[in-house]
Amino acid sequence: MDFLHVDTIWAYKIWAVRALAAMGRKSEAIRYAESTRGPWTPDGEVDAICEDILLSSGSIDEAYEQYGLRANRGGTYLATFRSVARKYSHRSAGQILADLVRTTPGEEGKWFAAAKEAGLYDEALALARRTPCDPKTLTRAARDFAEQQPAFAVGAGLVALHWLVQGYGYEITGADVWAAYASTMKAAENSGTVTETRERVKALVAGEPPGGLVARILGRDLEL
Repeated sequence: MDFLHVDTIWAYKIWAVRALAAMGRKSEAIRYAESTRGPWTPDGEVDAICEDILLSSGSIDEAYEQYGLRANRGGTYLATFRSVARKYSHRSAGQILADLVRTTPGEEGKWFAAAKEAGLYDEALALARRTPCDPKTLTRAARDFAEQQPAFAVGAGLVALHWLVQGYGYEITGADVWAAYASTMKAAENSGTVTETRERVKALVAGEPPGGLVARILGRDLEL
């Protein structure tokens, strides 16, 4: 049977790809899978089956470089990082993170949680500073790491306040602003940087446009 002419429907094409792979014609299977790409073919499924074929052949590095970063997309950036890191555990977390970040230019801040989970604290803060990152996510990091990683927690809190001043965040309330500030200052106490951190917060808030929420909430405490 000629597997390359079974039908134009992806459900049949993927069967043909699997059949070719099962017959040991793995290179041909990948070529055929690639040839099916188009408006009616799910790119993610093509990536996933090609990745599986390469992994089953022991071509782990090739699978990672050609398909691994696309084939393991999860519902969140953190889920994607976890999926790739779990499958390609021979690669360092730092390398996987950097490779994933490059796949989403302009969205670097959204990889903050992944970097944090990997213990890449400097990288996490650098990513959160580059493009908008959810202030609530940053505030939670400031709160949760106030004791074990106070310098990182201070940094996360300051970046949270930075994006709040810039107007980012979903359904932000005064309570969110105060939580970011309180978590930052708690971490500052643990890191012995209270005075310096307070001045940095003050400078951030002073740059907010007139009538901004952050200044209204923190103005009195910061003596603005």
